[in-house]
Amino acid sequence: MNPLIPTCADLASEEVLDAFDDMVNPPGLTNHWATAQVDHDVLAVRSLNVPPVAQGDTITGQLYLGGRLARSYGQPVHTRWRPDRVDRRTTIEGWELRTATVCPAGQPGVHVRLEVTNTAAQERQLRLGVWLATAVTQAAPWSRAEPPHAPNRVERTGTRVTGTDGSAWAVQELVVPQGAEVIPGGARVVEATVNVGAGQSLTWDYVHAISAQEEHARAAADAMVAGASQAVAQSETSWNSSLAALFDPTNPEFSGALPVLDTSDADLRRLYWWGAVGVLWFRRDNPASVLGRTYDTLMPRYWQTTTFIWDYSLSSHVHAQLDPAVMRRQIAHWVGLDIEQHFGTEWLTGGPVGYWYSVNHYAMTRLVRDYLAFTGDRAFLDEELTTPDGVTRPLRDHVRSWARHWHTLRSASGLADYGEIDNLLECVSSYVHEVASLNAANVWCLRTAAEIADLDGETAEAARLRADAEDLVALVRDLYIPGAGHFHARQPDGTLVPTKHCYDFATVGTTIAADLPKQVREEMVRFFDTELRTPSWMRALAPSDPDAGYSLRADHQWNGAYPAWPPDSARAAIALGHPEVVADWLPGLARTANQGPPGQAHFVEEAAPPVNGGARKTPPQFPYLIDWSCSSAGSFVELVIGGIFGVHVGMDGSVSTDGWVDQLDPHAALRGLHVAGTSYDIVGGRAVAHTNDRKES
Repeated sequence: MNPLIPTCADLASEEVLDAFDDMVNPPGLTNHWATAQVDHDVLAVRSLNVPPVAQGDTITGQLYLGGRLARSYGQPVHTRWRPDRVDRRTTIEGWELRTATVCPAGQPGVHVRLEVTNTAAQERQLRLGVWLATAVTQAAPWSRAEPPHAPNRVERTGTRVTGTDGSAWAVQELVVPQGAEVIPGGARVVEATVNVGAGQSLTWDYVHAISAQEEHARAAADAMVAGASQAVAQSETSWNSSLAALFDPTNPEFSGALPVLDTSDADLRRLYWWGAVGVLWFRRDNPASVLGRTYDTLMPRYWQTTTFIWDYSLSSHVHAQLDPAVMRRQIAHWVGLDIEQHFGTEWLTGGPVGYWYSVNHYAMTRLVRDYLAFTGDRAFLDEELTTPDGVTRPLRDHVRSWARHWHTLRSASGLADYGEIDNLLECVSSYVHEVASLNAANVWCLRTAAEIADLDGETAEAARLRADAEDLVALVRDLYIPGAGHFHARQPDGTLVPTKHCYDFATVGTTIAADLPKQVREEMVRFFDTELRTPSWMRALAPSDPDAGYSLRADHQWNGAYPAWPPDSARAAIALGHPEVVADWLPGLARTANQGPPGQAHFVEEAAPPVNGGARKTPPQFPYLIDWSCSSAGSFVELVIGGIFGVHVGMDGSVSTDGWVDQLDPHAALRGLHVAGTSYDIVGGRAVAHTNDRKES
């Protein structure tokens, strides 16, 4: 029988071997309130943050064994991620060490349960301890990539260490087994000794809680100590419940639900689950949020309270189906900010963050379109929303304004100039100014605004918008390089610079494929297939591009790709007429779904050895600067529903299919696709309506 609902065990990653300073990005943890990351030894954690309380990227809990830092023995650590926990193991000097690390449900902290086994043939004394650090502070807003931190005063009582800067408190404790003797010392290293018989195992616990109130931090640490024996099991129960809720329209945990995928194709199922869980992972139910429930963009190290408009839109399908009430609130909030000045918002204050991303108008249009299509909430179009400059108008008028915003950026060529490197891909210096991707997206935005005008019966306005789109699409085609499969970027002086970036391929292919001549479509797919696609991932930039030497940040360069680029490129290849390229690629992409939710970037095979056939997550340190996970994972859900099953949901509530899933599994089905008050099963290439059980949002 094909599994329909994933459990934590189903989603467990491969074991990743982490030797000293390897190219490894250690796994993250969350309970939707606290977030943390394990470090490179078997016990240590870092980046424990519970906004507005933070301690930056502080590393603490490093293991001491035999009176010395355990990492100094040089033994690698085997690490496996699951949604509910991270398991680690190593063996040092005949001591087998295994840990399970969790963010206990409802607690502002992290708990590590350590089991130590004496593998020697005789009783031995075990000397074990932890190296502790604290940099806790309270701050808002968090407007930088790194969470805040501050110097702390620390004090030790027994095996408990407390740190504070006066605004927040951190409480850490090493819970020793019965019979252990604590070694007196300072607050930096807490150690104890105990005799362990041959083959005997002993359990130790390490807890770490942070809070803005001292009594709350102490109470949380006390609760984690008291519940240490049940913490791992309870975390699994909690996470399995949330995983089931993803696909259950009657469960109140979300305001919607995703359809259940029923297939015998394990690769297809794995990628679908990867996309769904990769969005769930970023849900934040933090009482400090002025926006209520939010979905972060990166974790666990960078931009921990920020939601990027671009990244949220890349998982637009998931948000519109799974949690439309949150999506509606998020869209309305962004309309009230200046999307021409910032790339997102931070939820401790609701204020803007960063500089302008040129994708914003396309991203906002995509969000509104998917929300309307899946929910049928046309009343949202009537809602009066006010921009920062005091202009109040219905949402439909905002959408038309976004669709025509490119007029204000128009150059002499007739195309929009989308600015410099930081407005676009940040680490590709030649991909600037008049790029094919966002100018093609403008065509799509105009046509989307026209669809809304049709809904309103404004046929003349719809015609004007479509005529504008027709004029523009011809100018976008002028950037194409005949025979090459890729496009120019036009500079302000009129110079045409060839650019071999996947963002052109993916965005042009998913927005205006039908407007391109057959030969162009063929050449584009050939370029993608020969210069960008790799066995288990892809390059964002072809290594033959002159800009390939500019940066090593793997999300947009030659050595890897951002997690939305493979599924969006796959959808483009399908739209351009070549699903067989995607069918051949899916097993490799599924192998990459073996290290937890998609990273902010994965390396191509030439840049770093794969992990059991899956493209390795890129590490966080300079020059890569890549976080362990990224919320645009939801783009894989859209690949499965929209690309492979070929489901198209119109803004009028219509559902049609034009897929090729039967080439992978002729019996595959999507069950419970909720659209505008009706629930559908997608079976045998048809959409079959049945009784609706969708929650009110």
